[in-house]
Amino acid sequence: MNKISPRQLYFFLACVMPVGKLVMLPSLLAGYAKNDLLFPILASYLIQAGVVFCVLLASRKKMSIYALLCATFGRAASVAVLTVLSVFYFYAALMPLLEQRLFVQSVFYDTLPSLAAFAPFFLFSVYLCSKPFGSQGRVWDILGPIAATGLFGILILSAGAADPAALLPVGGGGMQGVLKAFSVATGWFFDGAVLLMLLGRIDYQTGTAWKGTLFYLAGGMGVLLFLAVFYAVFGDLAVNQYFAISKTSKYFAGITVLGRIDFLFIYALSLVMAFWCAVPLQAGIDCFLQSFGREHHLATILSVAVNTLFLALLYFLDNRFGEVVRFITGPVFWIFPAFCILLPPLSLCLRRDPHERP
Repeated sequence: MNKISPRQLYFFLACVMPVGKLVMLPSLLAGYAKNDLLFPILASYLIQAGVVFCVLLASRKKMSIYALLCATFGRAASVAVLTVLSVFYFYAALMPLLEQRLFVQSVFYDTLPSLAAFAPFFLFSVYLCSKPFGSQGRVWDILGPIAATGLFGILILSAGAADPAALLPVGGGGMQGVLKAFSVATGWFFDGAVLLMLLGRIDYQTGTAWKGTLFYLAGGMGVLLFLAVFYAVFGDLAVNQYFAISKTSKYFAGITVLGRIDFLFIYALSLVMAFWCAVPLQAGIDCFLQSFGREHHLATILSVAVNTLFLALLYFLDNRFGEVVRFITGPVFWIFPAFCILLPPLSLCLRRDPHERP
């Protein structure tokens, strides 16, 4: 089994995970919390940091989630739990894929039909999802610096147009707006749940849990800094800036001379986003593979089937991103807190063998 080194894990937590929160989420937060948009994200990161710490601490047992469930409850219950978890991962993959499709269409290929512009992603995803989930460590070694460079470049180019006074006075969004923004943000914070599928694949060393948590919070600081710059640039107009990561830097004064050099950094972040969008799909497929094995090309068959299903789903949901967000963050908003906040810490209660005391 491929082992993920602490360095690779830290790159994933600090650099890869944050990029999925920089596309549509900033404008949605601005719509509800206004200039208080930093508070719901700060609360979400602090909660998820506790979840990440618990899951990384559980990785000390050096057993996969399937093995831990089998040792605690037996095989039948393990398969049932992983099946439910797989359905959740596919559910969690929907919004990132929808917003990434809209991002690609609007920023890069606005003259092409949306499905034609985004369909090649699924060819890439089929290949990626057919590989073991724990084999991505070396990819994260590459993506980490790319993501950090991309975000740093965007922030540098955007700083000149930012007006920090737009973030004042504190409390402009009101408590109700902040709470609503927090409930909306939960749909983008399934980080701790994803780590469950890395149990048994992390080369755990002394201090990996608390160091990983600090790196995760460092990534959160990058997201908070971007949100602050984003609102400082647009102010009350931020609610209409749907693809935030491509908007703030276009007001850089040197663009009139140098052209859209900010696209170098946008392309870098888009590359990382492509890998991040495939993560929940990989995790969902991995649930089945841990339960039933990888014999007879099962991974490839599942990868093709799942990606074909999502390609058809995106075609059906074309231009319905707003309706999907309202449904996921409205009537069924509790699904994300249940699977991303309450469930992952329970991994600490799973035993190495049936005779071991909790």
